[in-house]
Amino acid sequence: MFQTTTAIKKLHALTKRKKVIQGGTSAGKTFGILPILIDRCIRNANTETSVVSESVPHLRRGAIKDFLKIMMSTGRYRDNQWNRSTLKYSFTNGSYIEFFSVEQPDKLRGARRTVLYVNEANNVPFEAYNQLAIRTSGDIWIDFNPTANFWAHKEVANQSDADFITLTYLDNEALPDTIVQEIEVAKEKAKTSEYWSNWWKVYGLGQIGSLEGVCIKEWQEIELPTESRLLCYGMDFGYSNDPTTLIGLYKYNDAYIFDEVIYKTKLLNIDISELLKANDITEIIYADSAEPKSIAELKTYKHKVMPCTKGKDSIVFGINLINQNKIYITSRSKNLIKELQSYTWMKDREGNTINKPIDDFNHCIDAARYAISSQLQTPNKGKYFIR
Repeated sequence: MFQTTTAIKKLHALTKRKKVIQGGTSAGKTFGILPILIDRCIRNANTETSVVSESVPHLRRGAIKDFLKIMMSTGRYRDNQWNRSTLKYSFTNGSYIEFFSVEQPDKLRGARRTVLYVNEANNVPFEAYNQLAIRTSGDIWIDFNPTANFWAHKEVANQSDADFITLTYLDNEALPDTIVQEIEVAKEKAKTSEYWSNWWKVYGLGQIGSLEGVCIKEWQEIELPTESRLLCYGMDFGYSNDPTTLIGLYKYNDAYIFDEVIYKTKLLNIDISELLKANDITEIIYADSAEPKSIAELKTYKHKVMPCTKGKDSIVFGINLINQNKIYITSRSKNLIKELQSYTWMKDREGNTINKPIDDFNHCIDAARYAISSQLQTPNKGKYFIR
């Protein structure tokens, strides 16, 4: 039997439909959530539970390993009920727990379920979560290490039907003393370097830190100087879930400044036009070239809108342009700042960073890319020059 830890007590006390669990290392998040899901399946017939994470290898190393350990140690495991191919455990009362990854699109948009558990959610794109959530009739559990602000904070934790708690290793009294001592070594190391300070903040205290593998690292907040010179704007179109964004690009001495002007969902082109007029936007706007109809319609409203230039690796090219220049972000650009803190490079199945960003939480950044790419071009020799 498992020791009833503070973490388990806190998890059992959550009553709202969505349960967002932020926690440091060894806080007992997975080991606390899985027994609750197992008990629900046993007590309630035909409970369909999905445990989802970034990849199947990640699930095998974590949630599946913990699930099997819990089932075996409590005497509930029956080998003929565990399907190793489909990663699905079927109970005798018609309930089941299945494990799959966001790399399986047929699963994301497939059958409905009763309960959803998104494990290590900071590695799961918001669109994947959203597809799963709209097909879930009951409780939704979300856990993660708080390496940075991301969609769980912005889109879920602040909703009226969501509980939010933070767990740390101190909530897990079942931890061996050796592991506790190993974690607390970082407390002293935190005084010696930025790396260890961030590590202790995230994994020791369970507080939001700076993200590993972030695409755009070097930038500073600033109030827009009166002597800065407006160059152009970048625009990314959205509608229902995705916002339409407008980012201004300014030149300031040897640096560039990004300024967030529009960030809003459910805008028709006529609405965008009215906002452009309200904000006195008369300079040229470089907009997403994938939306030629919207660009053409905005032109009929007498706005100077041009399609941005896209090509092979244009996303990485735009990120590199930003990284190769001194960048400031205006203090009022709250959504752009959140995106910069959360926009990360993808990882392969072995956890190695690859040269491709995760396509999520990037609507302001896309608009910023369109703007700066219009001003910095690459001649044949690959050198950058400023218009």
